[in-house]
Amino acid sequence: MKHIIDSFVSVGYWPSAGSFEFNTDILATNPINLSVVLGVLIFFGKGVCASCVFQERKQRILSTLRNSEELRREAIEQLERARVRLRKVEIKADEYRTNGYSEIEREKVNLMNATCNSLERLENYKNETLFFEKQRSINQVRQRVLQQALQRALGTLNSCLNSELHFRIISANIVILRSVE
Repeated sequence: MKHIIDSFVSVGYWPSAGSFEFNTDILATNPINLSVVLGVLIFFGKGVCASCVFQERKQRILSTLRNSEELRREAIEQLERARVRLRKVEIKADEYRTNGYSEIEREKVNLMNATCNSLERLENYKNETLFFEKQRSINQVRQRVLQQALQRALGTLNSCLNSELHFRIISANIVILRSVE
């Protein structure tokens, strides 16, 4: 060790060639810094070999890649299942839409038929009502005419009849009634 230090000390006495110089300060030299760094690495790195670290890292990366590949396959399968379900739902939606349109058309025709039937019935009821009202009006007019005719006949009879004529009519009616019995 003494020879190594002496060699560094003696190097310090060499003449400098331009800007190139040797550092004779033992604490600032690179060999000491390098030996400290190597010592720390050796002390703390016991049981850790570089190939083991790389192998472990490689295994983790490969495992991650396998997991990613498996997740990708599962995602593709789920996507395909979702597409199949979407096709089924679209087919059902088309069926419902088609059935809905035909149902709407059927209901439209039924509603139009029911409306026509209702209008026809209302027309019949209207005609019947008009007929009955006409008959009622005719009957009322007949009753009034009959009533007026009877009143006029009664008035004429009352003005023309005297008691003797009245007595003869009653007697004639009695004779007619006796002959009927």
